[in-house]
Amino acid sequence: MFARTLALCAAAVLSVSVLFQPALAAPDAVFEGHDYVTVKAPQPVATGNKIEVLEFFWYRCPHCFQLEPSLHTWLKTLPKDAQVRRVPAVFRDDWMPAAKLFYTLEQMGQIARLNSKVFDAYNIEQINLDDPAVLGPWIAKQGVDRKKFEAIYKSFSTQSKAMQGGRLATAYGISGVPTFIVDGKYLTAQSMTQTETRLYEVLNQLIVKARAERRSKKPAK
Repeated sequence: MFARTLALCAAAVLSVSVLFQPALAAPDAVFEGHDYVTVKAPQPVATGNKIEVLEFFWYRCPHCFQLEPSLHTWLKTLPKDAQVRRVPAVFRDDWMPAAKLFYTLEQMGQIARLNSKVFDAYNIEQINLDDPAVLGPWIAKQGVDRKKFEAIYKSFSTQSKAMQGGRLATAYGISGVPTFIVDGKYLTAQSMTQTETRLYEVLNQLIVKARAERRSKKPAK
């Protein structure tokens, strides 16, 4: 089971190099087929005028967990015309509890405060938050209203959001996490870029590419 779990996560050894090292030259231009691919079935974005960057992840994925600190740093550099949406992937039934946990915390406005703690609970403390008998007391310990949390967690709307996230991953043809989609049509992952530093270089360049494409499609005044 553990081997199958790792197979669903991006198979890459994470770089321990500093994320934003000073460079003497501009990053190498992105190379399609190596740094990223164009998805076969582009999907509409949910961010309107902003360039959408989707991150598909799973709380229990060790690669997602290890990427989290550098991702948090990169998010602070995101241009104003781009927006990140985090989507918990659901490839199997046992991925559903973690997805529901994410969407419940999101609806309660607790993601910013507790997201890292959830990652730590699963990956460092080995706390099985998939078990409702464990999840309830843990949530209460974090200062969250347990009854309100459990009502949202068990609701039809939360279940629907988790299922929609799973369907979106399928629509993009994603087979592992963490995986990123830029503006509904460009897919990249550290399993492609090899290092965290290169991953963010590629994401930055794909945002620029998406921006240029959006501007070229605007009607002339």
